[in-house]
Amino acid sequence: MTHHLSQEFAWPKHFLFGSATAAAQIEGAGHLYGKEDSVWDAFARKQGAIAGGENLEVAVDHYHRYREDVQLMRELGLDSYRFSTSWARVVPGGRTVNEQGLDFYSRLVDELLENGILPWLTLYHWDLPQALEERGGWTNRETAYKFVEYAEAVYAKLGDRVQHWTTFNEPLCSSLIGYASGEHAPGRQEPEAALAAMHHQHLAHGLATQRLRELGAKELGITLNLTNAVPNDPTDPVDLEAARRIDALWNRMYLDPILKGSYPQDLLEDVSHLGLAEVIQPGDLQIIHQPIDFLGVNHYHDDNVSGHPLPGRQPPAVVPTDSAKSSPFVGSEYVSFPARDLPRTAMGWEVNPQGLRVLLNRLKKDYENLPALYITENGASYTDVLSEEGTIEDEERSEYILNHLDEVARSLEDGVDVRGYFVWSLLDNFEWAWGYDKRFGIIYVDYQTQERIIKNSGRAYAGLIASNRTMA
Repeated sequence: MTHHLSQEFAWPKHFLFGSATAAAQIEGAGHLYGKEDSVWDAFARKQGAIAGGENLEVAVDHYHRYREDVQLMRELGLDSYRFSTSWARVVPGGRTVNEQGLDFYSRLVDELLENGILPWLTLYHWDLPQALEERGGWTNRETAYKFVEYAEAVYAKLGDRVQHWTTFNEPLCSSLIGYASGEHAPGRQEPEAALAAMHHQHLAHGLATQRLRELGAKELGITLNLTNAVPNDPTDPVDLEAARRIDALWNRMYLDPILKGSYPQDLLEDVSHLGLAEVIQPGDLQIIHQPIDFLGVNHYHDDNVSGHPLPGRQPPAVVPTDSAKSSPFVGSEYVSFPARDLPRTAMGWEVNPQGLRVLLNRLKKDYENLPALYITENGASYTDVLSEEGTIEDEERSEYILNHLDEVARSLEDGVDVRGYFVWSLLDNFEWAWGYDKRFGIIYVDYQTQERIIKNSGRAYAGLIASNRTMA
């Protein structure tokens, strides 16, 4: 294996090494113990929505195997485990609190704490109750207020033991990809609806942050998936304009309201024909612009952006299904993403670890009162092969993780306040529209037997964590 800075780096004393999952992707028990449909349960029943026609009913059965999974976390030496609570389990139908659902998360939190693992809770990782979607979902402003009621219920049960509260994971996906492209639940292809959903999720974040702070929560934040929008030809004004548009839509539309209290002016002009201005009510941006204690950064790859049609001889598109989709790039649907001469993961994503350092430094430079940063997701899907000896020698994934940790270490040397890294994902799981085709886990799951096997990448990550403790 390549020599890595991260393996000998003097990580800060309280730097957290963790791993992450999401309720919908791992829990199973899809309609047991009081849980009802989420938008993903309903979406999975649509013909052609999910690769292989798969669903979330069993997933990797974490609901029944959480104790085993926590022991695996302990074996890996994780400091923290980032998980989400399912709104459709806690408040099924969006109306009445389901105590059985809350009891499950209470047992999970107790198990984590008993094993010395810090719980890091996300309230929304895309599983809106389907009953609320049928009343407009995130296009309905009332959903933001329903979210606060849900947050209150979770805090009432777990607030005495959970310190770190994340309101939303990647609202970009649950707005633009869920309501504009249609690749994610609820599968709508309406640009105006996508922008309304985005704004109402921002509003929900602000309202819930206010309320949880009132109730006594100490560490509050949000997780955003952020990219570097790189112009394919930095001397071409057309490519520069395309990159600006993607940066506005993919990064600043989420960062600026939360950290600066305003939408970027260029973004508002780009989408002026799509009704966003009519959705924003007086006082909304003050609510959204709540002080936060941390910003979660999810980063997998950069985006090489052009304003020209794709040239010939591009790598074949990697898509989950052949059902028709629309562009998630509302107001900038014409942009293209030419391939660069870089390695790619099984998702077709470019591998460029240096981009993470560029991104972290950009955040430090552009946002004056930037809160502490945590890398809340970073990882890779590759084709895993179970050897005759029962091992998974996923060296590409090991290198991906360690190379990105090298860049986190360099960012710390640059003076960026990064306080933790969570690899995605702890377990192979339901990968949204990809079903079970793509594996991101550092733990292999046999989907037929639910057997868990720590991959070589998990061992490499555990080795880094252990060596860091030895040096501390």
